[in-house]
Amino acid sequence: MDAEKQIIVSEEDIDGLNHVNNSVYLNYLEHGREAWYIKNAGYSYEDFHQANLGTVVLRIDILYKKEALLHDVLWVITAPKKLGNTSFVFQQQIINQDDEIICEAEVTKVMIDFTTRKRRPVIEEIARNFREVRNG
Repeated sequence: MDAEKQIIVSEEDIDGLNHVNNSVYLNYLEHGREAWYIKNAGYSYEDFHQANLGTVVLRIDILYKKEALLHDVLWVITAPKKLGNTSFVFQQQIINQDDEIICEAEVTKVMIDFTTRKRRPVIEEIARNFREVRNG
């Protein structure tokens, strides 16, 4: 149920300390979740929109362990952790080309109806992946 997304650090990602700025990691993690949705739920962000569905971040807890530098090759690994009725939690890691953990994050997402902007039950295409982890 995991998904991996490769990212190569570019100049735009680097801050005044010559490493990836902390805010950029949030974008990397978002790309990782998008890859997970496509691989495991069969939904791109465009598919969500067409189905009048969305997922929004409720909470992100991120631990920065090591800096990433210009031209580093990174992998964002995204895995399901916990399923609620209208929310779910991803466990994510970013690992570099030397197999070192750059950061770890736990991200809570909420499923919404795109029109009403209100919570709704997690769709089966997402939920089944979390149940397989729990039952596996």
